Amino acid sequence: MKKAAQLLTFLPERPAKPRNEGLTMVMDKGLSLREAEDFAAVGSEYTDFVKLGFGTSVITPDVEKKIKVYHKAGMTVYLGGTLFEAFIIRGLFEEYVDLLRDYGIRMAEISDGSFEFDHSEKLEYIRKLSKEFTIISEVGSKKKNIVYTPDQWVEMMKSELEAGSVKVIAEARESGTIGIYNDDGSVNMDLIKAISAEIGFNNVLWEAPQKSQQAWFILNFGANVNLGNIEPREIIALESLRLGLRGDTFFSFLPADMK
Repeated sequence: MKKAAQLLTFLPERPAKPRNEGLTMVMDKGLSLREAEDFAAVGSEYTDFVKLGFGTSVITPDVEKKIKVYHKAGMTVYLGGTLFEAFIIRGLFEEYVDLLRDYGIRMAEISDGSFEFDHSEKLEYIRKLSKEFTIISEVGSKKKNIVYTPDQWVEMMKSELEAGSVKVIAEARESGTIGIYNDDGSVNMDLIKAISAEIGFNNVLWEAPQKSQQAWFILNFGANVNLGNIEPREIIALESLRLGLRGDTFFSFLPADMK
């Protein structure tokens, strides 16, 4: 019997891994080794990156084994940018690099959302680390009292891509109420419009922890928009959303005579 996905017509095409668009980043905020194995069994086909959120990798039991589980399942692991900042504020850059090597991690996130330092210094970290690691950098503050203009967002993103980042992350935190979103979780449309026009939506990994935010991006940018800060338990639900197999996007990919 054919699989249901083979029977259904008008499903958007999703590129196979490894891919450069339609990326999904899942945030692991402390899954146990067994939970990680269960998640990998279900979600590895649909997950490109697993971020070990903020500083959880420091205190998570069996983290080295968990990283190996993710790598074996074909998912790229990186440590949360907050941990990078925790090392930098203590003057431990070389020790951070050694940690990545010890974990067998080949991707690094560079951010300045908690500990603010000069942007030129951030660019230098990107240049240095990009010689050995794949770099993804995060733009935007985690603090509500720090607000950047759209022009500032664009300028920072452009310079970080030029310095060696393969993608830039648009900050939203795991709450989805800061950065590219308003306090109520709604999308800051003017900001996202400016970023997508100047940077290109495919160069950005849009943090979208809430279902309404995920649906907004899929409705406006298509099934293969890059999305991040997805909970492990939501990976199948998100892929359904991408394919128009959930109410929010049900009619998005159907021809006009079916709507």
